[in-house]
Amino acid sequence: MPRVIDLTLPLASGAKGICIEPAKRLETDGWNASTLCLYSHCGTHIDAPVHFGVGTETIDTIDVANFTGPAWVADVRPIEPRALIEPQHLGAIAEKFKPGESLLICTGWSTYYGQEQYRQELPRISEELAQWCVENKVRMLGVEPPSVADVNNIEELTTIHKILFEGGVIVVEGLANLTSVSKPQVTFIALPLKIAAGDGAPARAVAIEES
Repeated sequence: MPRVIDLTLPLASGAKGICIEPAKRLETDGWNASTLCLYSHCGTHIDAPVHFGVGTETIDTIDVANFTGPAWVADVRPIEPRALIEPQHLGAIAEKFKPGESLLICTGWSTYYGQEQYRQELPRISEELAQWCVENKVRMLGVEPPSVADVNNIEELTTIHKILFEGGVIVVEGLANLTSVSKPQVTFIALPLKIAAGDGAPARAVAIEES
């Protein structure tokens, strides 16, 4: 049987960009229900090109077929805080990669979720690696930090996202549990909420390992 690994952060009320409040209660209304208030880029999420003003493609207009397919898992551990991830970190994967496949970068960074360093000291995708992704026609680039670039550096943030979006690469951020993946290649599925005209959306992401 295939092994399915959940790569998704839990959406817990009180976390950055997440507020969940009871709307109905079993005891008084006959059923339980909640009201969700979610930042469009909270937890595990997918960016749309309009997030950084690249074209007009919103999250609901991206072809759903682009959210699944074969993916390589590049384990770049150990990685220093604020380190730049370069093409050479991909090792043998760089030679095996085929156009249309996806690339997941395992840094172990999701273990810091909820801590200050998760956002403030994240390892980032270099311009060279972003260009490599475009040149090699990466379908989805998935990372564990909350962003592919330094969230405190608007110039870097804009540059990296624009390189990827203009090159047709789908950006998946906030992945978790990549350290649990035992095979170098998996089937990767990351399905965002279909938010009309959305600049991004939370997603449920999984990796499937064939036995």
